[in-house]
Amino acid sequence: MATSANSPNSPERCPRNDHAADLDPHDVQLVAFRSDPVRQARDAVLAVNADMRRNYAALKADLIGRLTPVIVVENDSQGGRYTLVHDGERESVHPVAEVFELAKSIAHVPLGTFSILAPYLKGAQGGGWVRPLQDFAGTLATARRQLGAADLPAELAVSSGRILDAALRFAEETVRRGSFDRESFTDFSGSVYGDIRTTMAHAARAQIAGVEALLRRWRDQVGAERWQDLYAVVLSIWTTSVLNQNTIIIRQFMNPAKVDTHLLDVPTAQLPADPVLTALDNLARIVQDNVAAELVFPVDQEIADALKGKEDLLSDTIQEQLACPFRNASS
Repeated sequence: MATSANSPNSPERCPRNDHAADLDPHDVQLVAFRSDPVRQARDAVLAVNADMRRNYAALKADLIGRLTPVIVVENDSQGGRYTLVHDGERESVHPVAEVFELAKSIAHVPLGTFSILAPYLKGAQGGGWVRPLQDFAGTLATARRQLGAADLPAELAVSSGRILDAALRFAEETVRRGSFDRESFTDFSGSVYGDIRTTMAHAARAQIAGVEALLRRWRDQVGAERWQDLYAVVLSIWTTSVLNQNTIIIRQFMNPAKVDTHLLDVPTAQLPADPVLTALDNLARIVQDNVAAELVFPVDQEIADALKGKEDLLSDTIQEQLACPFRNASS
């Protein structure tokens, strides 16, 4: 019996077998990238670095749990949270008395005022700053009323009162006038500079006393011999990473022969979710780099110092090549 044109077995309904003829050769080349012998060879070379990174990461992960003794400092508004990592145990302390935070709170009054007015420094019209300034003045007024009951040292209480009074006068006059300029603000801020220095002195005194007492206790706990190998990692934002207040205090308690390599300032954009782990992760990398540098580059101390320091390993080579006028595109 003849096959119908509409039958499932008719030639017109059978699948074609010549789809390969429709393939774009360029598309095939893109998809079949691993067929390229050059790509295969380069992948084999890149696998060396991939294996190195995997093994180096494994070394660092193991080393993190073996670092001891280490002090990690998280800079914060309370003067710093200190953590001692010693023989697998941790102790975290805020060692600075509250007067530190109280003194800095008052010292920040001009900065708080500036933060409200700064967007309008090129023109105070529109009054968008008025309500925020009034709200801040309300906070200042409450603090001023309660200041006498805060049990502050006498000198600090007097200076704090003068700062608050000056800020309240400035806010009241500025709102009444309906405008301000840089000169009127600096007249206010300059007038309280001496009192701000007084608050800073009290904050510094509190921080020194609290941190020094803690470090003496920890030094006795760890033991003088092991304390000689102490590492300290101070986490801070970039703007406080040079001559950091905690770094300055810790330095005097460390082994003078090792302090330059064992006291580490690690700037961060913001404090990480797990500051201690972040500090130990950085420290583990530094410690293993210190050893690797001397063993991997035994014949070139300058390159070894680059590997174990803050310089990029290629920095010297790049500088040498850029110094050549025939290779410097900008010359």
